[in-house]
Amino acid sequence: MKETITAQDLLAFEADYDARNLRAVENAVCNVGLREASVNNDALRTLTHEFSIDIPAGEITNQKQSGRCWMFAATNVFRLQVMKNLHIKNMELSQNYPLFFDKLEKANYFLESILETLEEDTSSRLIAHLLKDPMGDGGQWDMFVNLVEKYGVCPKQCMPETFTSSRTRDMDNYLTLKLREFACTLRKGHEKGKDVASLRKLKKDMMATIYRILVLCLGKPPVEFNYEYKDNENQYHCIHSTPKQFFDDYVQMNLRDYVSIINAPTKDKPFHRSFTVKFLGNVEGGNIVRYLNLPIKELKKLTLAQLKDNEVVWFGSDVGQFSTRTTGFLSQRAYDFENTLQTTFPMTKAERLEYGESLMTHAMVLTGVNLVKNKPTKWKVENSWGSDTGDKGFYLADDAWFDEFVYQVVINKKYLSQEQLEAYESDPFELEPWDPMGSLA
Repeated sequence: MKETITAQDLLAFEADYDARNLRAVENAVCNVGLREASVNNDALRTLTHEFSIDIPAGEITNQKQSGRCWMFAATNVFRLQVMKNLHIKNMELSQNYPLFFDKLEKANYFLESILETLEEDTSSRLIAHLLKDPMGDGGQWDMFVNLVEKYGVCPKQCMPETFTSSRTRDMDNYLTLKLREFACTLRKGHEKGKDVASLRKLKKDMMATIYRILVLCLGKPPVEFNYEYKDNENQYHCIHSTPKQFFDDYVQMNLRDYVSIINAPTKDKPFHRSFTVKFLGNVEGGNIVRYLNLPIKELKKLTLAQLKDNEVVWFGSDVGQFSTRTTGFLSQRAYDFENTLQTTFPMTKAERLEYGESLMTHAMVLTGVNLVKNKPTKWKVENSWGSDTGDKGFYLADDAWFDEFVYQVVINKKYLSQEQLEAYESDPFELEPWDPMGSLA
């Protein structure tokens, strides 16, 4: 028989609370909130924005009210190559351009997934998962690679931000409404005996509707463009190009050389194994999302090797955990919640993943690290939340936070050992669509 809370229980709870003499803490939390009442000033004084390896980056970008961190992080990596090749101090690649095609491709990917699962009951966990968020802003490194390989990139001045690209909620809501409607239409058509070929004809009209909405909200993507700029010598230049040609000429990165390394220390994901996630992607026919799971020490060693070679690192983490948004510190020492709340929070990284407490939520760029006796103590993080937070937009993650809340880094294959590379290239184990490693930044 299930138990209820009794009057004696309430008296016992109250007696336990009163015995702790927490009146002053209660007043502080009630007046300024739990976070501010728990700030650990002693720890914050030790977190300084100085790093022994500090790779110059461009000016801080701002994704505003959109979930495009993975795009901002990737374009922030790419633009460093453009800046070097064009001899300029700063530039920004368009994030609206890949946003347009990501939405278009996600719509097609979703509808194809619906066609693939027509025999599934609407109440099944898989269909519920597909319908939950078919048009979110989030993404993965491999998904961005798919977009770039198919559509290229362009400078921001050639497809600038719109009101909607910076505030995507309304657009996403109505795109989601249409996609759920389209899923209903396709599944009802199947119930009435229509074959897949007939349903795909309906899908063409559906995709035309999605394209129309995207153009109205984001503008029409350029097929070709002129990019005007002045170099470091103040000399004017004008480049006529296409998005794919611009990537080939000025980014010049072989994206197939970069692989996703994760740290997911759960029992169901052995280390030194390759993984993918069912129904996770954007470009139908593109690369699958693939990860190599490694212990955190190996992941960190690869990250350090790339930074030491003066190359920044795209990474994914749970940024909301122990984050001081104003000062930009990512550290479990930044707050003393345990003393404030008179309890402990002992869950391990694996347990947090298994029980829904943590997963990757945000992508940023590692641009530096501080080494003491060749061991990292803190990491420099380029965020995309504007220059008003952190140290002019840069955050600092201490090494203990890195261990606990960094889940993914993107590393050039040349830094992997032969054994690691073979493990990455092996046939990946397929994770279920709702696995935490299927989360999108």
